[in-house]
Amino acid sequence: MDEFTPWWPAVTRPPEGAPNILVVLFDDVGFSDFGCYGSPIKTPTIDKLADQGVKYTGFHTTAMCSTTRAALLTGRNHHSVGVGCLANFDSGHPGYRGKIAKSAGTLAEMLRPHAYRNYMIGKWHVTPLNESGPTGPFDGWPLSRGFDRFYGFLDAETDQYAPELIADNGHIDPPGTHSTGYHLTEDLVDQSIRFLADHQAGADENPWLLWCAFGACHAPHQAPKDIIKSYDSVFERGWDVERDLRLARQKKMGIVPEGTDLPPRNDGVKAWDDHKEDEHRLYTRLQSAYAGMLDHTDRQIARLVDFLEHTGQMDDTLILVLSDNGASQEGGRNGLVNAMGPFNLRPESMEEKIARIEDIGGPDTHSNFPHGWAMTANTPLKRYKQNTHGGGIRDPLILTWPNGIPARGELRHQFAHCSDVVPTLLDLLGIDPPGTVNGVTQQSIEGQSFKTSLFDAEAPSRPTPQYFEMFGHRGLWQDGWKAVAFHPMGTPFENDQWELYHLNKDFSETRDLAKEEPDRLARMIDTWWEEARKHKVLPLDDRFAPRFAENAERLQGNRSKAVFHRGVGHIPSDVAPDLRSRNYRIEADADIPEGGGNGVLIAHGDTTSGYSLFLQDGHLVHDLNIGGEHVIVRSESAVAPGPHLLGLKVERLTREEKPKMGRGMGKSRYALLIDGEESGFAESHLGFFMLISWSGLDIGRDRGNPVGSYASPFEFNGFLRKVTVYMETQTLDGDGVGKAEMARE
Repeated sequence: MDEFTPWWPAVTRPPEGAPNILVVLFDDVGFSDFGCYGSPIKTPTIDKLADQGVKYTGFHTTAMCSTTRAALLTGRNHHSVGVGCLANFDSGHPGYRGKIAKSAGTLAEMLRPHAYRNYMIGKWHVTPLNESGPTGPFDGWPLSRGFDRFYGFLDAETDQYAPELIADNGHIDPPGTHSTGYHLTEDLVDQSIRFLADHQAGADENPWLLWCAFGACHAPHQAPKDIIKSYDSVFERGWDVERDLRLARQKKMGIVPEGTDLPPRNDGVKAWDDHKEDEHRLYTRLQSAYAGMLDHTDRQIARLVDFLEHTGQMDDTLILVLSDNGASQEGGRNGLVNAMGPFNLRPESMEEKIARIEDIGGPDTHSNFPHGWAMTANTPLKRYKQNTHGGGIRDPLILTWPNGIPARGELRHQFAHCSDVVPTLLDLLGIDPPGTVNGVTQQSIEGQSFKTSLFDAEAPSRPTPQYFEMFGHRGLWQDGWKAVAFHPMGTPFENDQWELYHLNKDFSETRDLAKEEPDRLARMIDTWWEEARKHKVLPLDDRFAPRFAENAERLQGNRSKAVFHRGVGHIPSDVAPDLRSRNYRIEADADIPEGGGNGVLIAHGDTTSGYSLFLQDGHLVHDLNIGGEHVIVRSESAVAPGPHLLGLKVERLTREEKPKMGRGMGKSRYALLIDGEESGFAESHLGFFMLISWSGLDIGRDRGNPVGSYASPFEFNGFLRKVTVYMETQTLDGDGVGKAEMARE
């Protein structure tokens, strides 16, 4: 008899003494925002973890969310694995596909053969969003990239009170609402504890990896109101005073050298004292919402740490706490209470912002703080997320492992990059990276292990250079020096002004040595080009408008019809019908019950932006919600009981050649249809220009924070057979779409 060869993979034992691994990944949190990095924001749990391990001051990321995650997960540079910029963008060039290549295995895929169970919680954002629908394809989702369980969201951001949730490979409703006390951060920690409790019940001899990626502190900044308000008195002193205080604390803590200078304010940021009193109130509350979100998240991490301690796992768990890039500049100079209006050319005036101060952080807001506070979050560094100066790419990193790393409360000043994390973890575990994953030959690991520095504060930094590139902004770190170029979009790359800093002596990049050391700078620029060619960075492309317009047209441009039958589940925004900048018609085939119809036929969006076609007290109603301003059409007569075709026809009557804020795209006509006959209309300059919403679409209900003035889910009380959306030719404004996608990232 022939020898039997099992088809299943061989079961292996974990490496001797292998720890559990907990990765706590923050979003858009600046270098100075943890208490242990100089902030007054209360982060006692994170600070305690820092006291139990080591704190890095030279940790660098890639300036954006998707790109850092790609490097963190794979141990390779983000362009090398196909995620050159946004996960929601695919240019066709190898370095810019928006999806991690199969030849770049994730940490979970590397650990799985060594008996690890792998759990993914929270934000993923490394698969194209047009692949985020109920039919996938799922090959870029967490369960296809080495994780055994997933609970979280695929997009760059989500509403904290009504998130776009996924459990494993399926979209689900959130288990609560704002009115019932629900908040996503709390839910993510509940699920983390659930996964680990289940693990102990079913696989307690196996180590685990828990990758916990919070939405905090990406916009929208949402947190319990009492926590938010508690920070008003802290930040009413303004960003200029706060920067000085943070730098002083950082020097005292040893985070930065004593001689570190504070850079001038970033371009466009005015002195705090040059703003009016009402502006102070607004800016303070927007910052308090950001601080409250971070504080609230720290409180939830405390519950997770308590679980590890009470179950006896803390000492054998390696914990990393870090951020994916610097604080965000997407809030603009004045901040935003509801960002959705400006994305569709509806301005949010200062008067409107101030009038809504008490709403900030709640379920009907999509707030983000102004440049001045983002600058403060990155103290003492220049610029922001998206940029390759320190404010975009230098971030906090804390590591603790009670049974494995003897250091307690120590600082490490070595350079490290997010692509170095995976090789460091493999080095600590004594695991070699696999040559193949699922039959696919693997790219070489490009990061460098910094294990030695965990045990030796005097260990040297990595010997190899590290390039940076994001939207044409470029940089190179090499032997303690940094060459960096800010790229004004739309200008020739050869016109970029390269700067040179000796980071070992100039932490905050304030003393440009380009003129004093031209030969060194020239060599470093040459090295940048070498690294760029090696890692698929080229071609450089800052054509935001054409890139995003081409991408959108390729994905949905030829789609002229979408049909949703009874029973369809939730549809994420990037898979829903794209109604931006076009004529369209919606038709619902429904039976109206005796006594009159009530409930939603189709709804896309949430309280901050979107549209809904519904019946209310027997009348057909359409609500167009642009940044909280509503254009409502109500049918002239009630819809009689029985079968009907109920619809909406939208026609653009005039078109602005160059759409501008406050003028919109031109005038549009919104007409209700009952069995093909018009029954009420409205005309408005409001419409969908850059986006509909980052919340998705539902048929027969409105599951989240409702688009209109009704209580969610407002399920239709009749029989809904199907809803069909017909779409005419679309002409997108690439600049506008690009701005919306950047803010989303």
